[in-house]
Amino acid sequence: MRKAVCSGSFDPVTKGHIDIIERASRMFDEIIVCVFYNPGKVTSLFSPKERVEMLKAATSHLPNVRVTSCSGLLNEFCEKEQASFIVRGLRAFTDFEYEFHRALLLKKINESLETVFIMTNANYSYISSSGVRELLAFDGDINQLVPAGVAELINKYQKRKTK
Repeated sequence: MRKAVCSGSFDPVTKGHIDIIERASRMFDEIIVCVFYNPGKVTSLFSPKERVEMLKAATSHLPNVRVTSCSGLLNEFCEKEQASFIVRGLRAFTDFEYEFHRALLLKKINESLETVFIMTNANYSYISSSGVRELLAFDGDINQLVPAGVAELINKYQKRKTK
């Protein structure tokens, strides 16, 4: 069985994320989408539980996708899940440079892990979670940037936090 892990902070999940997950789901028997704690990102808009809920809603049409959350090292998570592949989405050359170095580090730690890079669909190349968060901060319309149903969840979470 060919298992892959698609990890990220997904704060929040975007149409670009879902595009990568959908395409990866056609390449592997199982995709484990994992919301990881990123020590490089000091603040998060949504809790890991909320991000998992958003991802489950956005990937419910994909029978071979499982969504979870984790903290710790990605290579250890892959070993625990018996996943030999890591899927990373790329929007621009700057993404590649960062992800390339990460992939080399993971390869040094565990030679059996393979990183698969999937280029974004050009329709989503400008979308980022940070851009969505910025729009949310100014009450902008995010409906074109996030999957159907996720905007509703985001609005529900935002209302709960402002009470």
